[in-house]
Amino acid sequence: MHLLSSGRALAAAAILVVAPAARLTAQIDYRNLDDDRPVRIEDAYPVERYAFEFLVPYSYERERSGTIRYATVLELAYGVFRNGHVGFKAPLAGVRDGGSTEWGLSGLRAFALYNFNTEGLLLPAFSLRADASFPVGSLDGDETQVALRGILTRSWGRNRLHLNGAVRFGRDTPGPAVESLDRWWYGAAADHTLFRHSLLVVGEVYARRPTESAPVEVNAGLGLRWQWRTTAVIDVGVARGLRKGLGPDYAVTVGISNAFAIAGLMPRGR
Repeated sequence: MHLLSSGRALAAAAILVVAPAARLTAQIDYRNLDDDRPVRIEDAYPVERYAFEFLVPYSYERERSGTIRYATVLELAYGVFRNGHVGFKAPLAGVRDGGSTEWGLSGLRAFALYNFNTEGLLLPAFSLRADASFPVGSLDGDETQVALRGILTRSWGRNRLHLNGAVRFGRDTPGPAVESLDRWWYGAAADHTLFRHSLLVVGEVYARRPTESAPVEVNAGLGLRWQWRTTAVIDVGVARGLRKGLGPDYAVTVGISNAFAIAGLMPRGR
């Protein structure tokens, strides 16, 4: 609970700081599936150009072995150009494995996404995302990890289909306690917009191999994203492993995101 309280305090402070000086963009975010918000699979669309997005999810995961993981992953993304964004994550985590809970920073993550193709009549939207995880904190990994992800999104009215696949490069070394990059993973998700375009429901299935020697997990998840205010979105998700003895017994995530812009960083005439 100490970690959760710290995450809430940091989120509130950041929103209070930026809100008075920010020029908020129009309704933009409820249909955008972010990484792990509320499911693992994301869509192919970046943050709006010159916009910031501040995300504060809290997750709880219980493995079948009995290990429990808590995490508040502070995330900030910026639409640095028209078809792409950059950002970072700071995972504050707790791990309980039978005895007391160990708390700490679980590495630092930097990422960049570029959308090569906006969805058209024939071709889906296509993006590439690069992630780098750095060994920082008491729950970090042994060395820097780098991964590349391909993302496809195809729409049919209020319905969309998303395909994701990722691979990690380099040696198999112990990664951070949470937000570790898998050796490889791939999956699919479908979402549907409800209630006057303000609520999104999404379901996913994906396979993952954390390391080259680890067994393959197959997991499923469900999530909701609700446009709470013009630029604020609340999400909730649940997940469970589908293979006996592998994957989470259950996992829950709850989060809030806020989109904003800073007038001094906007080009003249905008």
